[in-house]
Amino acid sequence: MSFVSHLECSQTGAQYPHDRFRSVSDANAPLLVRYDLEAMKAAISKETLATRAPDMWRYLEWLPIEGPDRIVSLGEPMTPLLPLNRLADGQVIVKDEGRMPTGSFKARGLAIAVSMAKAFGIDHVAIPTAGNAGAALGAYCSRAGIRSTVFCPDDAPETTIREIAFHGADTYRVNGLINHCGEIVASGTEQVGWLDLSTLKEPYRIEGKKTMGLELAEQLGWDLPDVIFYPTGGGTGLIGMWKAFEELAAMGWVGSKRPRMIAVQSTRCGPLVKAFDEGHDEVKEPWTNAETVIHGVRVPKPFGDRLCLKVMRESNGLGSMVDDYEVIEARAAIARKEGIHLSIEGAACFVAWRQEVKSGRINSGDRAILFNCASGLKADLPPVETRIDHTRPIDYSRFR
Repeated sequence: MSFVSHLECSQTGAQYPHDRFRSVSDANAPLLVRYDLEAMKAAISKETLATRAPDMWRYLEWLPIEGPDRIVSLGEPMTPLLPLNRLADGQVIVKDEGRMPTGSFKARGLAIAVSMAKAFGIDHVAIPTAGNAGAALGAYCSRAGIRSTVFCPDDAPETTIREIAFHGADTYRVNGLINHCGEIVASGTEQVGWLDLSTLKEPYRIEGKKTMGLELAEQLGWDLPDVIFYPTGGGTGLIGMWKAFEELAAMGWVGSKRPRMIAVQSTRCGPLVKAFDEGHDEVKEPWTNAETVIHGVRVPKPFGDRLCLKVMRESNGLGSMVDDYEVIEARAAIARKEGIHLSIEGAACFVAWRQEVKSGRINSGDRAILFNCASGLKADLPPVETRIDHTRPIDYSRFR
């Protein structure tokens, strides 16, 4: 059974029934799924949870899906926590979402959204993407037998664009940014009849991303960390994790402690950080000239900006903009010194942690979680030029 009670407008609090796929509220604001938490508390215990398979679906009571037979899955595992022992004395821990299907944390949200779309009989969905969300959508839609159409900026990572098409999505490059791709999806909703699965234009991707918070809490023995660094583009995961912590607290599974939520963006595209620092409750103007190699945060004006900023303030968090070149260097250093191959967005979180410890806004002794949102193999790697000619004498002194 599902414990969903209703859908709720994140701006006005208006309630809506949950018996059909609804996109946004009448106020054109993101919808949030609400649950009967008292009934959930009576139905599930930590002891029961501990006996379940180590995958995302162990948290089924916290999800809008009505039963296991409604799940569209590609095998979503619990992802590991990897301490940075050499670079941060083990106090900084990477949660490696690159282990998820299609190699990114987008699998969590899209698994739920596509499962719900299938349950509601939807046969065609569309999405704008910087890359990873499109790859996940294509894969899960193929699994579900649903048609998918994906639009991505033409300078998105080539590997990911090809991955989207390889998974069977109708894939189109657009000579613009993700907001331009989003405009195409929105305009085609009536003309084509597809379902718009853009970030926060429907309520279910948040629920999938919420499992990151549930999983993290369980992995840490229900003792939440001091601070979370999260690469923030659309912000679904930031919002989803905070929602998870609130639901767990309402059920009595965690105490009053909450992590400080740090939104990590680029100095070349940091609309949430700018709005936060200026004291606004929304992004006033889209970021101009958004050109950054940290593709996952290149969102000039997130649709869920109000929710992201609310989480940052409620958690006593902050925003941190990082330099692209520092991130590139840090990614290489972490691979060489820790053996962890981070995505460019994951490396941005490390740079933000280092930067904020130096600034004094974060304590060096805080237990910090850095989210690596995707496999490092999604991004380009430096070329290797060293060669050996096996037909000539080999100078072995070079290897000493």
